[in-house]
Amino acid sequence: MTTRENELRVLVVAPTGRDGPMICSLLAANGIACLSSATPEMARMESNAGAGAIVMAEEVLTLPEIAAWAAQISGQPSWSDLPLLLLTVAGAVSAENRRKARARQPLGNLVLLERPVRPETFISAVHAALRSRRRQYQVRDFMAERHLAEEALRKAEKLAVAARLASSFSHEINNPLASVTNLLYLIGISSSLAETRKYAETASRELARVSETVTQNLRFHIEPNKPVAVEITQVVNAALNLYQARLASAKISIERDFRECSPVLGVVGELRHLILNLIANALDAIGRGGTLKIRVADTRERKDGSRRGVRVTVGDTGPGIRPEIRNTLFEPFVSTKGNTGTGLGLWVSSEIVRRHGGTIQVRSRTHPPLTGTVFSIFLPSHPSWTPTRLSREVQEHQRGTVQAVA
Repeated sequence: MTTRENELRVLVVAPTGRDGPMICSLLAANGIACLSSATPEMARMESNAGAGAIVMAEEVLTLPEIAAWAAQISGQPSWSDLPLLLLTVAGAVSAENRRKARARQPLGNLVLLERPVRPETFISAVHAALRSRRRQYQVRDFMAERHLAEEALRKAEKLAVAARLASSFSHEINNPLASVTNLLYLIGISSSLAETRKYAETASRELARVSETVTQNLRFHIEPNKPVAVEITQVVNAALNLYQARLASAKISIERDFRECSPVLGVVGELRHLILNLIANALDAIGRGGTLKIRVADTRERKDGSRRGVRVTVGDTGPGIRPEIRNTLFEPFVSTKGNTGTGLGLWVSSEIVRRHGGTIQVRSRTHPPLTGTVFSIFLPSHPSWTPTRLSREVQEHQRGTVQAVA
């Protein structure tokens, strides 16, 4: 049987007497696939290959077996809660029964069926367990589809960022090359050696600009994908250099406030992606003639001050973000740019911040004369986890790390 076919089979652990064969015959007569296991250990091995429910006789569930099943159950994926139907022995409730009941608490989704149990009651309980298991599989499939969709969205945003980088790169290359072309023409018609040397020196400087830009962009492809110590000010400066031509043509001024700060542990490419996206959004909001303000400084987390790290603040003098959009700003397909935006940039940015154990907040004003938006990102110096691999506890803890402040 394949894994999918195993998913709704019932594993029966009733090795004494004829209980096992009789239970399997009853299940088969009602169209339910089953497998009889001689020992609880064999049933645990089979459950790894897929199971819809476990039917077990109480006498085989000793204290060591309870511990073994509890360990198996605790290792289930977050969507899974394997049903366990325990066939108990009839009789009055005693201190021993209560002790066993307390010991069985870690088994989770446990249903007790007192023997002798009517066949109709038993089949009804099994059907209920399998219905519950089907719902669990639906949740699993939904989570898998959502993961694939999110990965596709991330790839789409990466392509959009690559397109923006290519555009900026083209401008940065085209301007000095155009100057070199003009200088070569002037050298060709110049009659003075001194003038020719002057033109040649200027052309050499322009070609050096091209070389620097190419070298800087090549770093995008050779930077490690593993966490390393990252100087955030260097990442911000490199991002600003890529937008030099756009800043100059739009007459946007920059106010830098780069204070001495410690490196943070992170993935360089992801942090560069984050900064590039925030700067690009700020430039889109400003349009022409405004101010881009960037501050980088050592700080402590605002929540409780227990973690040291670096805070990056990116502010613009644009029109601001409407209050009705702010609360959903970090969700997929939410955009302030109309048809020109993908609505994925800030969602991907917030995911990067989460993966680095940080927080992101936004403040915005839309009422003249003071309008604009400020994004504030806190990145801890030493995350307690690896950015490429989130633990379940960290995911639960970080659900509240993205905030929109009016």
